[in-house]
Amino acid sequence: MPNTRARWLVIGLLLCPALVAGADGAADWRSTVRQLAERQFRNPAWGYSHSVRDYRVARELAARDHVVLDDDVLYAAAFLHDMAAFAPYEKADVDHADEAARIVGETLRGTGFPMDKLERVRGAIRTHMFDRDPQGPEALYLHDADALDWLGAIGAARILGLVDPNGGKPDGPAAVQMIEENLRLVPARVLSPAGRSQVDARVTELRDFLDRLRRETDSLRDL
Repeated sequence: MPNTRARWLVIGLLLCPALVAGADGAADWRSTVRQLAERQFRNPAWGYSHSVRDYRVARELAARDHVVLDDDVLYAAAFLHDMAAFAPYEKADVDHADEAARIVGETLRGTGFPMDKLERVRGAIRTHMFDRDPQGPEALYLHDADALDWLGAIGAARILGLVDPNGGKPDGPAAVQMIEENLRLVPARVLSPAGRSQVDARVTELRDFLDRLRRETDSLRDL
């Protein structure tokens, strides 16, 4: 019977999860984490796509600086750093970075993630915002990737994506004020050599965009 081999393979996979999960029976934790982020973290400014960029840019910056990162730590932190900005993980009156650092262990436990690295993940998540001081290489490069994502064309796209299409808040001018605030505060908080090398170009790009936007909207009155 031509399908006999396929049938026995399916039965074997069902009876022996280790064939799917690996020799030690551990799940593919990266797929679990990424699927969670893709499914639940939906926001144009700090959702799944932002996590993808943070992971990629952090790796690129570290490579330019010839710094070796623990990719397990970086991956988990990059895809889960904003989790507490979303239900059901968010907590009123608690900074999303602090809450995410507190609960990330519950999310990673049982996935196959090497839990001896958890404290480094927590540290990177806790300090990912530009106004915080990262400790350790994974924290530093996640911090800088996250900061750079507020600048340049992507910085404008993220903030303008928050504009309420029904006329609520933020409106266009309010979004521009948020972009201007990022231009004022973020550049000085990019800390790594490779990160700093990208700041000027991204700042120029974002300022040029705002200058053109003002010219084309009668100083934002038509925005």
